[in-house]
Amino acid sequence: QVQLAESGGGLVQAGGSLRLSCAASASGRTFNTYAMGWFRQVPGKEREFVAGISWNGRNTYYTDSVKGRFTISRDNAKNTVYLQMNSLKPEDTAVYYCNALNYYTDYSHTLWYWGQGTQVTVSS
Repeated sequence: QVQLAESGGGLVQAGGSLRLSCAASASGRTFNTYAMGWFRQVPGKEREFVAGISWNGRNTYYTDSVKGRFTISRDNAKNTVYLQMNSLKPEDTAVYYCNALNYYTDYSHTLWYWGQGTQVTVSS
């Protein structure tokens, strides 16, 4: 089973930036055949989709609230997917997770066990 390890979170002021990373303990042959997505969750709410990327990195998809501010990317040689977050807002505060998807726009099903996530806190 693939293990996911998210990192890069922290405390940042509104308007600031963070870059999240998600490393998958999958073989290269496994990782680069899957679309990947970033999700986030705040206490008491369901986990929500943030961004998706196709297996080859050529196609991306974002939830409306982060369009123009966040950028998802991947490095298949490193089995890693990234989320560059700019112009952060207090409402972006959440624990961020990544997971594999059937398709980069199909976030209704995730394919691997969830990692521990990384906390992002944006102060006003």
